Amino acid sequence: MQEHRQLIEVKGLKEDRQLLVLTHLSQLLDFVTGVGGFIVPLILWVLKKDEIDGMDEHGKAILNFRISSFIFAIICIPLIFLFGLGILGLIALGICIIIFPIINAIKASNGEEPYYPFSIKIL
Repeated sequence: MQEHRQLIEVKGLKEDRQLLVLTHLSQLLDFVTGVGGFIVPLILWVLKKDEIDGMDEHGKAILNFRISSFIFAIICIPLIFLFGLGILGLIALGICIIIFPIINAIKASNGEEPYYPFSIKIL
């Protein structure tokens, strides 16, 4: 743990797990504002990726997940007409959009790496 802190000091970064947790949980703003779940993590990542240890990794994981979720939702829309498979896909996607940010916020508070399954590595 001491070696990790020394490495952070050498890089000139500070450790702020609370901001990482808030970045993950800010994805849930979609349920309040409609688009805040993408914009807020994007803004936090752009502004703090060079200042906070781990923000670049967490921010990229969040944005990859959000972009992948949007792509999967677009794919599910025409599948609605195919025996309603799109509805099942959208329900599963909605559950993932709620659960995985919470799981990764807990991981961020414990200092673990984020993991969003089914994410396409774009960034």
